[in-house]
Amino acid sequence: MLTIDCKDVLSIKNELVVYVSDQAAAIPTLKHHQFTLTTLDDDEVIDINKVITSIKEFLNSIGEGHNFAVISNNETILIKSISGKIIERDAVPQSDMFSCTHCGFVTRYQVELNTHMLIHYL
Repeated sequence: MLTIDCKDVLSIKNELVVYVSDQAAAIPTLKHHQFTLTTLDDDEVIDINKVITSIKEFLNSIGEGHNFAVISNNETILIKSISGKIIERDAVPQSDMFSCTHCGFVTRYQVELNTHMLIHYL
């Protein structure tokens, strides 16, 4: 399991998690200031270099690649502002997002998450 700390890029965290999890073929789980990536099979390992590369690609695609460093420390990746600048965008408030702990499904609605969670217990 990898943890990606997004404190300096919170406003783009939801877009970033979709891109990175797709590139790394991993299951994301959203947390308050970070997200985690896991695999379906416990024997598989997530390629940390692929995750770092996809984070850098995403930052470059929005024109912010030169403002942020992507730092790896064991199973944690930190996205840190070089100049102290943070990305500010109008985004869905983080408290309004709910994530399935089993598969990473994300929704804005608690009721929808509860209904979704039922499929894991059938």
